Amino acid sequence: MLNISEPAPVRQANSFFNSTFELAFRPYFLLASASSVIALSLWLLVLSGYVSFSTTGLSAVNWHIHEMLFGYGAAIAVGFILTAVQTWTGQASISGKPLAALVLIWCLIRLAIWLNTSTTVQVAIGLQSLWWLSAIICYGRLVFISKNKRNYLFVPLLTLLGLANVAMLWADISDNTDIALHIGRSAVLLFTILMSIVGGRVIPFFTVRGANTAPITTKPVLEWGLLFSSIIAVTSFISSPFIQLPYTPGTLMILVASLHLIRLSFWRTTATFAVSLLWSLHIAYLLMAIGLLLLGVSYFTTAISFSAALHLITIGGLGLMTLAMMSRVSLGHTGRALDTRKIVNWAFISMIAAAISRAVLIYWLSPVTAWTLSALLWLIATLIFLIVYWPILTSPRQQKLPY
Repeated sequence: MLNISEPAPVRQANSFFNSTFELAFRPYFLLASASSVIALSLWLLVLSGYVSFSTTGLSAVNWHIHEMLFGYGAAIAVGFILTAVQTWTGQASISGKPLAALVLIWCLIRLAIWLNTSTTVQVAIGLQSLWWLSAIICYGRLVFISKNKRNYLFVPLLTLLGLANVAMLWADISDNTDIALHIGRSAVLLFTILMSIVGGRVIPFFTVRGANTAPITTKPVLEWGLLFSSIIAVTSFISSPFIQLPYTPGTLMILVASLHLIRLSFWRTTATFAVSLLWSLHIAYLLMAIGLLLLGVSYFTTAISFSAALHLITIGGLGLMTLAMMSRVSLGHTGRALDTRKIVNWAFISMIAAAISRAVLIYWLSPVTAWTLSALLWLIATLIFLIVYWPILTSPRQQKLPY
């Protein structure tokens, strides 16, 4: 009996490790969500005056931007892409101990950034460079070996995000705070391109399957026009502080936003209202487009705040889209039915409310009140995700994937 019962804890531990590090989406969805809870909680303490940052590390605003974009957003993106590449190429993606090592590097980066001294930020720069390089190599190796040309574009996009990440850190600790802030804002626009590419592929596909609609198609000229104009708009914004442009980036942002809205009109949004895993994605895409539109308009009037519009993109677009994608991928890639618990619907609603609070209520409430309310709503949404999906993401897959 002892021989039978004693190995049980070892098998459970192995099962936990094997399950959690089966594919990249599992640890990164969990840890990135948890890190956003910690980072936003610290940010609330900073806003309330209970905590102050080291004067030798990152400035407070850039610390906040970095952790939400690169601590949270980039980890979710890399976790998703390193998982999806296995489906796209038919090749085994990173898993097990190599994946655990990559996750450990990410965790050490978080520790270094949270300690936030000049020395630890420099360490974070080195580790962040290693993390991005490793992730890009893991992804690039699979798509190039399989000659999966359709997905080559994620290599330069991830590379640009990695360069922006490192450049932002280096600029800030070199006392170029304004440049670091500009790089962070530029990274938000790079994320809109990533959301446009991924969303443009999966949202129509998920809609057809989940809402049982007729096939969704859009004109190739719209797709290529959107990608091309997005690249020009982001390039213009990045270069605008350094060179004199014959036009304002705001005009291009309005054009890109208009193309996003036209694209969305083909996606049969009204057919998704009964399926939360669908309407959440559609609303996220809509909020991203509206955020880009308001961002462009802010160049022509002081009535629209650039920061408020940017947060409509980061919270309403990136925040809600990642939450919805994590919820769906976590079910589908663990062999579970694509049915969310009702409390997850409240997580989606809470994230939408967080976006509205930060981007809209800011005009009626005091800034600190609106910021605090928005952060609390994000925390509620993310904590719901962690409570519901922790056991799912750390337990064995139930069956083979249906696709």
